[in-house]
Amino acid sequence: MADYLMLASLFASLVGFIFFYICFSIRIGRPLAAGGTNHKSASVTTKSTSINGECRSGDETDVIIVGAGVAGAALAYTLAKDGRRVHVIERDLTEPDRIVGELLQPGGYLKLMELGLEDCVEDIDAQRVFGYALFKDGKNTRLSYPLEKFHADVAGRSFHNGRFIQKMREKASLLPNVRLEQGTVSSLLEEGGTIRGAIYKTKNGKEMKAYAPLTIVCDGCFSNLRRSLCNPQVDVPSCFVGLVLENCKLPYENHGHVVLADPSPILFYRISSTEIRSLVDVPGQKVPSISNGDLSNYLKTVVAPQIPVELQDAFIAAIDKGNIRTMPNRSMPAAPQPTPGALLMGDAFNMRHPLTGGGMTVALSDIVVLRDLLRPLRDLHDSYTLCKYLESFYTLRKPVASTINTLAGALYKVFCASPDKARQEMREACFDYLSLGGVFSNGPVALLSGLNPRPLSLVIHFFAVAIYGVGRLLLPFPSPKRMWIGARLISGASGIIFPIIKAEGVRQMFFPATVPAYYRGPPPHPPQ
Repeated sequence: MADYLMLASLFASLVGFIFFYICFSIRIGRPLAAGGTNHKSASVTTKSTSINGECRSGDETDVIIVGAGVAGAALAYTLAKDGRRVHVIERDLTEPDRIVGELLQPGGYLKLMELGLEDCVEDIDAQRVFGYALFKDGKNTRLSYPLEKFHADVAGRSFHNGRFIQKMREKASLLPNVRLEQGTVSSLLEEGGTIRGAIYKTKNGKEMKAYAPLTIVCDGCFSNLRRSLCNPQVDVPSCFVGLVLENCKLPYENHGHVVLADPSPILFYRISSTEIRSLVDVPGQKVPSISNGDLSNYLKTVVAPQIPVELQDAFIAAIDKGNIRTMPNRSMPAAPQPTPGALLMGDAFNMRHPLTGGGMTVALSDIVVLRDLLRPLRDLHDSYTLCKYLESFYTLRKPVASTINTLAGALYKVFCASPDKARQEMREACFDYLSLGGVFSNGPVALLSGLNPRPLSLVIHFFAVAIYGVGRLLLPFPSPKRMWIGARLISGASGIIFPIIKAEGVRQMFFPATVPAYYRGPPPHPPQ
């Protein structure tokens, strides 16, 4: 009861701050409406021609998209459905084989529905996900997505990343105004500070030039083009070691599983009806050697004893099978340099730790924002005016993207083990806070799932966890030592979340309506 009273006092004390936030967040007459006129796909197939290594199209391409991953393929379909003539250049059109990008949160699925791509999770043995299960020191708790107000089909989805991407590529390529080509883009074509297109080599090694008034770079986390369009500050806090467990059952089916292990979290989730993905987080930029057996030994002796008993045999069998994959976990705040004629999207533009599975939700949300901005425009050729107009994209995307980004970074740091007593208390408080259920779990899970990505709600719950941890320390009788640990817990919580918020941009994250670009309208149509 004391814990509940303490938390009630916390929320009451924050009412004033919430009121202040609401006052600044009221939207005053948005000039753009997402649900305007209906837009039909072009019905004429564009014919491309190559003259002296320059790729021109019969009616000219409207948009070049570099990369056909989740962001690129979804964007190609979306823009083409609105009548744009789209040329997609992808390095490798065979089915990708990755160990991340396999879990789509419910908020991401809602965006998929909004884009008309929900059928891309059908016929790929995708598994429905209804929440998470947390495990720590022999205890566990189940956290369900708050889906009561949504259609019965709305849930998370987990799948093979490559199958999902191939379905989206196939759907995009069926539109007559999409040209999907295999090629490697080496650089962007720049004339007088404006991007005019891209230089690429075809599948046969021939160098070509493609031109369009707008080039959108979606070439993923290893992008070699982002440096000309943003100021990348890439951090690699850890690496994932990926395994596939076969023919076993999860303790809680249709749920993602997070084990708060030492030194860092371990994830389990289904990617098909017979396969379970295991992702073991290894802090730092290097993992033990695979070739000399160090990694296998680490997984068997350090990791295996900490996972649920039901999965241990399958986990050991997967290690013995030998198909161990690794991947660096990258995070990079969005730091755009607005450039006429070009735009960055997807992991090339913004990354966060994949612990929370929010990357695809952010990418799909960004596509919805960009689609709505471009819809009123008939002509994209005035690159400078278009660039100024699209500056609003960076502000409009912030509340969703920054909430998911901040949660991913903060949750990863809280979930990692630490020798520091205050950090240990924060980790324990987080697990127990979520175990309380009700508003204490529904709020954070709504943030995690992308169903309610509100920055203020994130900050409230984060510090509610910290204060809950302090309350646990001080009850029933405080001592100087416990008070000192409590003070360090609050200080440590601030040290975790505030630097992430600063990198995301305080004003754009919490008060986007005060940014002038938020109200920027579309440029006027040129006279006929």
